[in-house]
Amino acid sequence: MFNEKGFTLIEMLIVLLVISVLLIITIPNLSAQTGSIRSKGCEALIATAEAQTEAYMLDHGSHPASIDTLIDDGYLKQKECPNGEVLSYDTSDPKKITAAEPVPIQQ
Repeated sequence: MFNEKGFTLIEMLIVLLVISVLLIITIPNLSAQTGSIRSKGCEALIATAEAQTEAYMLDHGSHPASIDTLIDDGYLKQKECPNGEVLSYDTSDPKKITAAEPVPIQQ
């Protein structure tokens, strides 16, 4: 008699079909969430930068001249958000930090 403990080819194909369908459903959903995650990361970086601006003010008695000052003095590690936007700082309103698309340098 033959050993009948293994899977048939049809059973293996059905399992592969089920796995493929699950992957087809899952992968686009994960891709759609990436933008939301990066946006939230940028909001968190802005909040951190605003808090670090206040910390700089308490340590030095004045607001920083720019975002680069915060980075140079070790208050921030980066000024670029996960979604590619760059933090900007307006000295006329030192408590407000915004993020915008980087401006390309024209030559």
